[in-house]
Amino acid sequence: MKCKNTSLLLTFIFIFCLSFNVLADNSTALPEIYGKAAITVDMQTNEIIYEKNADIKMYPASTTKLLTAILLEKNKKPGDMLTYTADAKSQPPSSLNRDLHAIEVGDTMSAEDVMDGLLMYSANDLAYVVAENVSKDAPTFSDKMNEEVKNLNLKNTHFVTPNGLHNPNHYTTPYDMSVIARQAFKIPRIQKAMERPANTIKTTKGLAFPIKNTNKLLGKDGCIAGKTGYTDPAGRCLVAIYNRNGREMVGVVMGSVYDPADSYVFNDMEKIINWSYSKQPVVLNKKDSIIGRKEVSYNPISFIGIKKSLEVPIKIKDDVTYYDNDLNKKDLKEIISIKNTSVEALKGEVPLGTLTVSQREFSKDYNIYSDLPKQTLDKNVISFYAAIFILALIFIFILARIMKRRKRRHRYL
Repeated sequence: MKCKNTSLLLTFIFIFCLSFNVLADNSTALPEIYGKAAITVDMQTNEIIYEKNADIKMYPASTTKLLTAILLEKNKKPGDMLTYTADAKSQPPSSLNRDLHAIEVGDTMSAEDVMDGLLMYSANDLAYVVAENVSKDAPTFSDKMNEEVKNLNLKNTHFVTPNGLHNPNHYTTPYDMSVIARQAFKIPRIQKAMERPANTIKTTKGLAFPIKNTNKLLGKDGCIAGKTGYTDPAGRCLVAIYNRNGREMVGVVMGSVYDPADSYVFNDMEKIINWSYSKQPVVLNKKDSIIGRKEVSYNPISFIGIKKSLEVPIKIKDDVTYYDNDLNKKDLKEIISIKNTSVEALKGEVPLGTLTVSQREFSKDYNIYSDLPKQTLDKNVISFYAAIFILALIFIFILARIMKRRKRRHRYL
């Protein structure tokens, strides 16, 4: 009976441990999303935390309007009046003209109201109002867009239309879009429009358009801003910016599903954001570990220009961490720079230099120290002094012999 109870207890412990391991694995497992490509980026450090196909080219749909908004901010003041154009009127839904109230060609709106309509309502017609008021002649607005893309150092983006309506040559990537979103959010006027849940915008002729923000996550669980997008070829797209306990993060989902309740892309975003906020970086180099060896030349006696070389073990005194994902693994660089070769540095009393860890836009420096055994350095210094002493004795001996010969010559003269 006792043996049977022991077996049952062991079986229970085994099942408990197995269950615990499964739960632990699930807590770190990547979230499953409908989006074909996605990314999250820490906005303070620029570290990529989550990624799924983040460098593949995708159609951005109306998330394009973030770049259009940047060009509006660069070229127009909030109080400037923008003219409603024929091309704007010809745009399909979603447009103020098609969805809410017909607007006459030639009517005007303030740049501030256009910004709100562009980003909150995602108005296709107002994107063309921006394009044709900012760039009436050459260069074209698309030229200006791609010049801005170049300025942001984006390698996989090319824009054709100001509103993101489908064009096979109009594309970006989740990573590139995260750069555009972060740049846009730095601009107070754009940030203000992205954060507004609702507003009423007007034309000079008295038309009023009550609009609501299309970002369903706004104000929920730390979501402070965002931009939606959809076309059939692009699928559902979403950019969202979060602030939880002072930590800002941007998420981008592209190529998600447009379901009847329009919920999938927003659920996708919540999954990757929640996972990213809970994710901890992994240790790349453990605290107090040796990360390599470097041949170091140093000067044992500062006023003598003779140098010695030593192979020095390089020690790190802090955990070196990074977020473990495919992009970071591909871009990871570790560069050791020796900056101080004094005896104090070689003894490990002060930093020897830095270890620079970088991935794409992220870079962090860690102090590195010598882990050279004291006796090794002491022996090296003593042998150096001994060599100098012997050389000095030889020099004195030779000098004495020369002086002695000169005295003899003087005597015979």
